[in-house]
Amino acid sequence: MGKILVTGGAGYIGSHTVKKLGEAGYDIVVYDNLSTGSPSAVLYGELVTGELKDTRSLTRVFAKYRFDAVLHFAANISVPQSIRQPLAYYANNTCNVVNLLRCCQQFEVNKLVFSSTAAVYGETQEYPVTELFPTVPVNPYGRSKLMSETIIRDYARTSSLKYVILRYFNVAGADSSGKIGQSNNASHLIKIACDAALGVRPSVCIFGTDYPTPDGTGIRDYIHVEDLANAHVNALAYLETATDSQIFNCGYGRGYSVREVLAKVREVSGRDFAIAETTRRLGDPACVVAAADKIRRILGWQPRYDSLEQIISSALAWEKKQLMVEGKRDS
Repeated sequence: MGKILVTGGAGYIGSHTVKKLGEAGYDIVVYDNLSTGSPSAVLYGELVTGELKDTRSLTRVFAKYRFDAVLHFAANISVPQSIRQPLAYYANNTCNVVNLLRCCQQFEVNKLVFSSTAAVYGETQEYPVTELFPTVPVNPYGRSKLMSETIIRDYARTSSLKYVILRYFNVAGADSSGKIGQSNNASHLIKIACDAALGVRPSVCIFGTDYPTPDGTGIRDYIHVEDLANAHVNALAYLETATDSQIFNCGYGRGYSVREVLAKVREVSGRDFAIAETTRRLGDPACVVAAADKIRRILGWQPRYDSLEQIISSALAWEKKQLMVEGKRDS
């Protein structure tokens, strides 16, 4: 395969995938505006700084490199922020997909791996969630991604494009070699809990203790970022010979509540930290757990870090390393 374009490849999931692609021998160009990503996280390939909304810049990049495939990560991902700033989410997550597909059309790029989300399912009543479940997102983030999926599928029907859409569940953890991890401005539960265990923040907040779950807190299916990165490598390999496009859930099929996650962070770190309880956040479903049989069967995906303890241990190791780099105490 020729050159691969990775949009958002300097971000958290994108950079881990770029590392796996580089290790597999792919020739990579990363296109990122660096709003949340970092140049230091791009361990392979060439980094081009640019905006997806800048169609002239994007067209020049496509014209220069003549890509064989695109992996599209670049997006805003915060549910609470999407509720406060819906137009920003539809502009970045949805409109920019049109810009990207127009370049794919112009330069005859017919392979796409798209980062989507379990948020497209919304508040489901049965678990685990299969790819055939109704998609009724309950927040602008999920709706912006579902709209993008629809655009991709509609374009594929009229072109030679083959795609793999990966619907992520809750991604956490860090590169096992310690080279890259989550940025300091991330707001995911495991990241925040690790920060609290290391004394970086005073407490962790539980948003909602009255959900219809065994302990009243929300339940999520956590997937290690390296396993997710490998799923993208598998998806790209699939597209090299694929005759059909596919949609896959990316999770382990096991849910953990917020209280269970916090208890495990305390156990792994050996440290206590304060926990505050408050009301639910708008747009948060009670339970999100994946059925991931399809991706294992069709892509041959085999998770290597399928445990909450492994996820937390790698995240904690990364946060400790960051404290040392910044010259702060691990306390």
